[in-house]
Amino acid sequence: MNYFRTMLLLAAMTALFMVVGYAIGGTGGMTIAFLFAVATNAFAYWNSDKMVLRMHNAEPVTRASAPELHEMVARLAKQAGLPMPKVYIIREPQPNAFATGRNPENAAVAATTGILQLLGPDELEGVIAHELAHVRNRDILTMTVAATVAGAISMLAQFGFFFGGARDRDNGMGALGMILAVLFAPLAAALIQMTISRTREYSADRLGAEISGKPLALASALRKISSTAQRIVMPTAERNPASAPLFIVNPLSGQRMDNLFSTHPNVENRIRALEAMAGASGRGPGSGRGGNPGLDAGIPTRPSPIPVVRRR
Repeated sequence: MNYFRTMLLLAAMTALFMVVGYAIGGTGGMTIAFLFAVATNAFAYWNSDKMVLRMHNAEPVTRASAPELHEMVARLAKQAGLPMPKVYIIREPQPNAFATGRNPENAAVAATTGILQLLGPDELEGVIAHELAHVRNRDILTMTVAATVAGAISMLAQFGFFFGGARDRDNGMGALGMILAVLFAPLAAALIQMTISRTREYSADRLGAEISGKPLALASALRKISSTAQRIVMPTAERNPASAPLFIVNPLSGQRMDNLFSTHPNVENRIRALEAMAGASGRGPGSGRGGNPGLDAGIPTRPSPIPVVRRR
């Protein structure tokens, strides 16, 4: 159902793109804007992992420099049926993590030093599994397609604003239609793009919980990350807000509500979905692989023993 919903949203964005092109009427300008947007996002697609990791000053780690973290990622990747991704650490106190890469063979998982210090081992496994779920679901590809069409829509709207649109027979919607397209199409495209991102987060939560076998640990991790991230600003994310949808929890300040303008679903809604998943699978307090009395009772767990690597 999530995949079907995502495809519907992508189709809606494509239809919106065609409506904007029709409203402005400049067939040549529409084609140029679309080709430029495709070229720009194609570059971002092939280089997205390097770009995002550089944005956040991520440092690569190896089995020798961070053996426990590296082993955890390798084990979960094997459980997910994925190749071993590259592993990075971001020296930021805000607890957060993300995955990037155009496909499973070129993927990377990055975690902040804050998340390594905050979470217990089971919780950290849940987070890493969530990020690997994004890799397995090829969410980066989906978001790149959405960004391509959204970028084309924005460029078309700017074209209409500066040049007034075509004044020929092809402009079937007239001046009013062009004005509405210029004003509202970019906003509509952004809303659809955000909705796609939010849909993918729910899917990654579910698949991540299946990979780790610990839905309640992931729920506990989300609660801890969200409450702590609200108090700690991540400067690299604030400078690069376009990377916000990649993180497991929104790293930007000032976005707390589960509304159309948020890149992530409300954390409490995600937690309830994971708790329902645990209940349906019989993984209640202290039972099964997902059971953890400390997590389920709200008792603080010890921080992860994974060391933070030293700078070289």
